[in-house]
Amino acid sequence: RLVKSGKITSLEQIYLHSLPIKEYQIIDQLVGPSLKDEVMKITPVQKQTRAGQRTRFKAFVVVGDGNGHVGLGVKCSKEVATAIRGAIILAKLSVIPVRRGYWGNKIGKPHTVPCKVTGKCGSVTVRMVPAPRGAGIVAARVPKKVLQFAGIEDVFTSSRGSTKTLGNFVKVLFPLPS
Repeated sequence: RLVKSGKITSLEQIYLHSLPIKEYQIIDQLVGPSLKDEVMKITPVQKQTRAGQRTRFKAFVVVGDGNGHVGLGVKCSKEVATAIRGAIILAKLSVIPVRRGYWGNKIGKPHTVPCKVTGKCGSVTVRMVPAPRGAGIVAARVPKKVLQFAGIEDVFTSSRGSTKTLGNFVKVLFPLPS
């Protein structure tokens, strides 16, 4: 209601007042067409029943505007298209702000993580270190994509553990720079 009436005009105001985002259309209206989404992975998951296995599909989707906002959605469904659609909605609902900083002097816009950060989820541990301007994102395929959506341009990363489990590898990146 606050967004529709025009009292809230940006995501920063929502984060400032710690308001919950309950409808994905709020993100669509505030961020607009700059919000991009990408399916990171679709995995079949099976449940053993009396009659055999029941296969469902789990979709991992990352959304971001490349300007300090990023979200992750994970949805399981009987059909791939429904899982992707649901994951996009969940990703929009879980959009978080990403703190960005400088390396060295404060010229231009923030381009890297503000400090060294380490995150852990399952056996996967990821460490991010600020990098100088022009270094690029030195990371594996999965974290590189997430960091691009977050709007981080330069960062060094190192990852340990079973990074093959994409669910944990993506989840470990989310609480890091916020």
